[in-house]
Amino acid sequence: MANTSKAYVATGLSKALPPPLNTTGVIGWIRQNLFRTWFDGALTLFALYLIVVILMPSIDWIVVTASFEGMSRAECRAVGKGACWAFIGERLDQFVYGFYPLEERWRVNLAGLLLLITLVPLVFDKVPGRMYLFGYGLLYPAIAYFLLTGGFVLPEVDTQLFGGIMLTILVGITGITFSLPLGILLALARRSDMIFISVMAVAFIEFIRGVPLITLLFVASSMLNYFFPPGTSFDLLVRVLIMVTLFSAGYIAETVRGGLQAIPNGQQEAADALGLGYWQSVSLIILPQALKIAIPGIVNIFIGLFKDTTLVSIIGLLDPIGIGRAALSDIKWAGLSTEVYLFVALFFFVCCFAMSRYSMYLERKLHTGYKR
Repeated sequence: MANTSKAYVATGLSKALPPPLNTTGVIGWIRQNLFRTWFDGALTLFALYLIVVILMPSIDWIVVTASFEGMSRAECRAVGKGACWAFIGERLDQFVYGFYPLEERWRVNLAGLLLLITLVPLVFDKVPGRMYLFGYGLLYPAIAYFLLTGGFVLPEVDTQLFGGIMLTILVGITGITFSLPLGILLALARRSDMIFISVMAVAFIEFIRGVPLITLLFVASSMLNYFFPPGTSFDLLVRVLIMVTLFSAGYIAETVRGGLQAIPNGQQEAADALGLGYWQSVSLIILPQALKIAIPGIVNIFIGLFKDTTLVSIIGLLDPIGIGRAALSDIKWAGLSTEVYLFVALFFFVCCFAMSRYSMYLERKLHTGYKR
């Protein structure tokens, strides 16, 4: 019997079939990330349960039943049973400006606008004149301090009137701006072959890391004047800025030193082979690689520094928490501390989250290795 079967050989590529519907799109993402295994599914359902039990009543108190109008706590409670945000609205100027004179608050607004300009070269890589803006950014703390305190052509404003969000941003930005270069110099000094410089750097770093910031602030507020000639007037805010900067610089120095130790010796040997001097090899080859490694640790210190600015309230400077406590002393608004702390927490979260996301952006931008 003859074999009538025929063999077929494909002469081209078959048309690609679409992936299964349950592996793409929203359904595919949910299946891959939330319900990959039975244990993942159980955790997802438990998390949803917690969200419903905890988050929904919170949203109801914060938004749904909250009151946004009223001249006292009693009027707020008559409108709604939730949060009384009318209190925050009435005292918002104090939360932002502290007790800064009303007619001079345009200077605070101008300082804030100039701060936004300093952030432009950090966020946008291709902005025209980027290097000039970097140079301006280094001068910004001095410009802002002169603008806020006055002198010469502007009326002087006592720093005791500084407070609220303005004070927090001023202390945080100044500490971040000056502590980074100082910390880098301390890290290089600690690794120096010159024994005297190395010992002095080690002593400073270990002292700073062994003393709480609140202790340094007390020293700045009460004891620092004893080290100056009689009759010398040293502004309290300036003393606080110096102590905060030195405190942050000590921690940054150790973080940068860790980055320097992670650089292979071959990098320094290559710089020596090219005939580069010490500062050329450090600034062009060693330090850029070390700072890239140390970015997460440095930003972590900056975030901690920004949150620690609330400690200034202990020595008489009124940060947002201090302003809130002072506002709550008004009998009309007594008992609304929860709203105050939530408002302050939201402010700090937004600022710290922005710094964290910028750190991640820098890491992705400077990443040159293999992706895991």
